[in-house]
Amino acid sequence: MDSSGSDVPACDYKNEMKIGVFGGTFNPIHYGHLRAAEDARELLCLDKVLFIPSGNPPLKTDDVADASQRYAMARLAVAGNEFFEVLDIECVKPGKSYTVDTLKALCDAYDTSDLYFMLGIDAFLDIPNWWMPDRLVSMTNFAVLSRPGSMFTDLVKSPYLAIEDEILSGLDIGKRESFRSEMKTRKEVVLLNVTPLEISATGIRGRVCSGRSVKYLLPEKVESFIISNRLYAAVPDGLKH
Repeated sequence: MDSSGSDVPACDYKNEMKIGVFGGTFNPIHYGHLRAAEDARELLCLDKVLFIPSGNPPLKTDDVADASQRYAMARLAVAGNEFFEVLDIECVKPGKSYTVDTLKALCDAYDTSDLYFMLGIDAFLDIPNWWMPDRLVSMTNFAVLSRPGSMFTDLVKSPYLAIEDEILSGLDIGKRESFRSEMKTRKEVVLLNVTPLEISATGIRGRVCSGRSVKYLLPEKVESFIISNRLYAAVPDGLKH
């Protein structure tokens, strides 16, 4: 395996569909998620991006909204974007959901399509700690997205990649917008610089709990859903839009 690769070329329309798979807790979904997905859709010429909210964790805490509520918020957030779709594949599954099982189901359902599993740099580096990681990285292509606080040069620590430091550094300083290469599993990996919106779900939950405004951090319909359902510990009675 060498570190050869290339910048992502202009769209070369093929017969098969190209689909992005964007999983996450989405607790709640916000503009950081949506903008990153839109950037990836455009840069990779994706026909569709599938948002997949995770199911309820075994040790659910008070600041994790129910899976059905997070699914509802995701649907509200993507409404109006014909390229975005939300699946409840993990929300309706009893017990713990594993990414490898979800991807297997999606590979079966979209067997004539190219799938790109979209995740941030930090999440990609954590894959060795996931359930059946070696199988996971051999199942699908990957799109690794920039995130505030993470560096592409950190990817030298990944056991699945072999990309030159100079290329990773070029991505970090904005000299490159994207880079396409091959993983050690022979699956494609694309590194993408997306719009750096420093918005976090943790920060949003904290603001809601303390009665502070979350306007312009997430779609208005999602904000209204949070308020009307009194999510995230406590929404003071007098909190307004």
